[in-house]
Amino acid sequence: MEHSLCTPEILAAFGLSPTSAVTPLYGGHINDTFVAQEAPGGPRYTLQRVNRFVFPRPEDITENMAGVTGFLQEKIRGRGGDPERETLTVRPTADGKPMFTDRAGHPWRCLRYIEGATSYETPESLAMLEEAGFAFGDFQRLLSEYPAHTLHEIIPDFHNTPARFAQLMEAVKTDKAGRVAEVGKELDFAYKREEACGLLTGLLEKGELPLRVTHNDTKMSNILLDDKTGKAVCVIDLDTVMPGLCAFDFGDSIRAGAATAAEDETDLTKVRFDLERFSAYARGFLRAAGEILTEKERDTLPDGAILMTLEVGMRFLADYLNGDVYFRTARPQHNLDRARNQFKLVEEMEAAREDMGRVVRELMG
Repeated sequence: MEHSLCTPEILAAFGLSPTSAVTPLYGGHINDTFVAQEAPGGPRYTLQRVNRFVFPRPEDITENMAGVTGFLQEKIRGRGGDPERETLTVRPTADGKPMFTDRAGHPWRCLRYIEGATSYETPESLAMLEEAGFAFGDFQRLLSEYPAHTLHEIIPDFHNTPARFAQLMEAVKTDKAGRVAEVGKELDFAYKREEACGLLTGLLEKGELPLRVTHNDTKMSNILLDDKTGKAVCVIDLDTVMPGLCAFDFGDSIRAGAATAAEDETDLTKVRFDLERFSAYARGFLRAAGEILTEKERDTLPDGAILMTLEVGMRFLADYLNGDVYFRTARPQHNLDRARNQFKLVEEMEAAREDMGRVVRELMG
């Protein structure tokens, strides 16, 4: 990331001094992010250049973010919280717009920097995992009355598992990289679960699961924890907020948080599903959101974990067949290794499905 991207023109566009101190903020893989401060000890701001390749309609993201953060601020204020710390605050441009487009056509946004809080790539304890669960559960609870259908769908069919299966079948059909012959075992694994792919989307279509405001990137690094108390402060990175199912947000957290190995670990004997980690996350999530969820939503949370893991595994496998064009790879067969890893985790979760359901029921009393 080049420091020079955040020019005096960008700073001035948001009413900040062109001489503000600017430092790059590393960690994200999509947008270019900087922190600006006009004077030592003064407030800091996060400036982001939105990646138009990944998000071709940044105005939709901006509109979603404005609606959701405004709603969250009112809810937080209503319960006596600090809306400037407990959710993101968008700083408009000097002429009152939510976004600025630079001379090269790149969209920029500015957010108030939240002080005294840190994000972590992975949970370092069960307590931290429980806080992550509470943060995303609270996000669901606060937005439970928000009209989810009014949000833009930022990435169409992002968590449509049957559509992801269809994309894998298309990758098999075209065989762009000539690799289908290598992955018979992995394809058999996916074929056997074709019907299961439609479980949650089918329940949504039948009206048995409600459409919710979902975050769609519920990893540990998208939560800020207070530096003094360790408690969850704020859910960040709202680029992919859109309509969806609660089980998908819950499941994506479990996919990473309850696994005993990284998603590209090649020694599959190390890839296990940890019920204790599942229980810690579920405890925090249900403590925050349990009362606003329907019985069917609670019952299908474990299915969200299984299907999100299966979906990601199919995406890795499809990308491998397509020649590794979407996910960044660091070695030959990296995406195939990832797919095998996720499929092993699916098997572990399927074996623990009854135990996951029991944990959820016990937590709800």
